[in-house]
Amino acid sequence: MSENIPKISDAEWQVMKVLWKKSPLTAAKIIDKLQLETKWNRKTIHTLIRRLVKKEVLGIKEENPYTYYPLYEEELCMKKETKTFLKKVYDGSLQLLMANFLKNEKLSKEEINKLKKLLDKSQHRSDEK
Repeated sequence: MSENIPKISDAEWQVMKVLWKKSPLTAAKIIDKLQLETKWNRKTIHTLIRRLVKKEVLGIKEENPYTYYPLYEEELCMKKETKTFLKKVYDGSLQLLMANFLKNEKLSKEEINKLKKLLDKSQHRSDEK
C-alpha cells in the first residue's frame, strides 16, 4: 500500500503535518494553524487542501462544516518520502547517505549512542532472518 501513496509536495506536507497532529479538522482550523506557521493566505491553503483531497491523500467528512482527515499514516508517508529521496540523491544507497551525513554533521554523544542502538537493533533483526 505504501507504494501507492501519491506524491506530496513540500507545501502539502505542511497541511498533512497539521492533520497528523490532530484530525479531523475543518478547513478554517487548518488555515488558522498554517497562517501562524507560514505567510500563506487562505486561498493558498484551500488550494492545498483541495489538491490533497483530489490526490486521495485526505478524506472529507461531509458534515457542516466539512472536516478533513488523513487517509495515510504519517509513518507510511515518511517511509515513501525517505525511499524517494534516497533513490534520487544517493542512488538508493543508505550507506552513502549515512557516510555523507556523519561527515558533515556534528553529533552529540547522546545522538551517537542512539544511532548505535538503532544499528544494533537493525543488525539483530537481520541476524534473525
